[in-house]
Amino acid sequence: MNHAQLTALGRALRLLGEHGEALTGDTPDAKLHEVRADVKRALDLLEESVESAAPSTRCPEHPNGPVDKAAPDLCLLCETRRRTARRAEYNGEPLPARTAEPVQSRYGVRGDRPQPQQRWLPELWNGQTWQLCGTPRRDRREAELYIAAQLRAPRAAMAYRLVHEFTDYEVLRVWGTPVRVDIEPMGGL
Repeated sequence: MNHAQLTALGRALRLLGEHGEALTGDTPDAKLHEVRADVKRALDLLEESVESAAPSTRCPEHPNGPVDKAAPDLCLLCETRRRTARRAEYNGEPLPARTAEPVQSRYGVRGDRPQPQQRWLPELWNGQTWQLCGTPRRDRREAELYIAAQLRAPRAAMAYRLVHEFTDYEVLRVWGTPVRVDIEPMGGL
């Protein structure tokens, strides 16, 4: 509500107060129509100055929160909290004391993170870089047998290697010699 709206609304409400003090049992109808027009004017000013929606609950913490008709303040959120506290009392459990515990990290603590998994990655040399061929294996012998089968294939790559992945990558064994191949024919002339 800006200052002009506040001033106009205050003036209209003071005028209504004066009308209220002047009312008697023998007030003429013309005066009542004038009071009615002033009340309507004050309501219009009030309607213009209100910016937010009317509160749906009587709760000062959650005025526009979800409604629970059974709650004394109509607030579902606060009533849920109160019901939880009552349920804990009926079950004989003491209410949990709020201690100054650290806030839970979104990344978790070290003990919560899964342990690194050990895998063997078969890779082939494509003439430019090493690329993964096949799926990573959990067994080293199985990965070596896979590379041996790839070497016997009709369209075998120039070189293969086996990379051990644990917390870091380590090249275990290389088959063949990786030679850098220029992708431009005739050396890019």
